[in-house]
Amino acid sequence: MFKVAVIGASGLLGRAVVGELARQHDWQLVQTALNHPGPQSVRLDIRDADAVTRFVEGEQPDAIVIAAAERRPDVCEHDPALARALNVDAVRAIASAAQRRGAWLLSISTDYVFDGTQPPYHGDATPSPINAYGRSKLDGERALAESTDLGCVLRLPLLFGPIVGWQESAVTSLVPAIAASASAAPDAKAAMMDAWAIRYPTYTPDVAVVVRQLLERHARGEAVCGTAQWSGDEPMTKYDIAQRLADALQIDAQLVPQHTPTDSTPRPHNCHLDSSRLEALGMGRRTPFDTAIRQVLAQFPWRG
Repeated sequence: MFKVAVIGASGLLGRAVVGELARQHDWQLVQTALNHPGPQSVRLDIRDADAVTRFVEGEQPDAIVIAAAERRPDVCEHDPALARALNVDAVRAIASAAQRRGAWLLSISTDYVFDGTQPPYHGDATPSPINAYGRSKLDGERALAESTDLGCVLRLPLLFGPIVGWQESAVTSLVPAIAASASAAPDAKAAMMDAWAIRYPTYTPDVAVVVRQLLERHARGEAVCGTAQWSGDEPMTKYDIAQRLADALQIDAQLVPQHTPTDSTPRPHNCHLDSSRLEALGMGRRTPFDTAIRQVLAQFPWRG
């Protein structure tokens, strides 16, 4: 029986990964969560290295997927100690425990390890993060490489997927402002949307397919190690995303493009990730953005 532990199973990506892996009937799945543990999950604070060691030694997984992280750039910028605890120290602790167990480890990283000036970025491109989030995730990549020789970093860009609240994804977090800007809304006010930074929204159920395929390779004794990348292939600014959300919601939104960066935390201009390593292995799935966002909205409709 192939046993997989998913760390951070209650989050945006973790839920999608669990949903995909649960369909593998000959696999055993162990889930951990901290803030929202469910009846089928183990409560685990990955900042507690001793608790991490006890968990891995007790469960003895064949593979571990780290879907837990501090991924909000503004939070990382204002609380770098928290970012380091979750994105670096915890990865090191899990990787060390995985190495002792002989378990393959998959850790999720980000396109923000790059400065966004020379896309597309291949897996061996030199990282140059420009904010605390990107620096913490790059340090997490290095912590994994230093702690285990049976590990893989999977870099991903902007994620969206089935949500439990609008703010859970930077894509769906735009919905309240879009709705408030609608001409039919009382006191409607145009919504300013960034039209400078280019992003590649990536659907979490598609990422979950990639994770499952990577796990299948490990189970066959063909583990992918080092650095891998996966990305959606539709470039969009936040303004573009907002327009497509408004279309999906059938809202006559008043949107104004902002062509210069305004975020207090610096963001890269275009960190397009090259996915050719996984594509060459026959991996991956890409759901068109308009199809995917309608699936998300159908499960979590706007209530106004």
